[in-house]
Amino acid sequence: MFVIEALPTNAVELENVIQTVANIEAMVQPDDAWNQKTLTELLEQDSISLLFAYDQAKEDSVSHREIVGYCLYQMTFEQAEVLRIGTDPKYQRQGIASQVLNKLHELLQLNQVKSLLLEVRADNAAAIALYEQQSFNIIHRRRNYYKVPHKPAVDALIMQHTYI
Repeated sequence: MFVIEALPTNAVELENVIQTVANIEAMVQPDDAWNQKTLTELLEQDSISLLFAYDQAKEDSVSHREIVGYCLYQMTFEQAEVLRIGTDPKYQRQGIASQVLNKLHELLQLNQVKSLLLEVRADNAAAIALYEQQSFNIIHRRRNYYKVPHKPAVDALIMQHTYI
């Protein structure tokens, strides 16, 4: 069973979570991974938070949890945005990202957020399908937004989930 939690307050646990998220980032975002320093600096901002998923079956202790997914998000008044979301490749296609997004939806609704935005590569069919299952709609397309040397540019899709 996977458990979704917010960032721990214990400094050692916090550092472990952030480092593990950075490691997963490097696997799932190889062309643009955010490192531990970047993540730490972002999380110092009051408006930015992180949810993480861990495999409860593989939890050795509170200080050692096998983190398998995460969602870095920003909440500003009635608007929120997913900055990053990822699942360790060994655990993909097990519903972890859906569970993390469901927990995020709960938190945002408790905070009276009206809408949640995210950006996704137009060629990431699996992510788009997930977001559509989560009731996100495409509201904008940024043409040729993602550029990697020696590869064709890819559009970015801006998607929105509206809370009623």
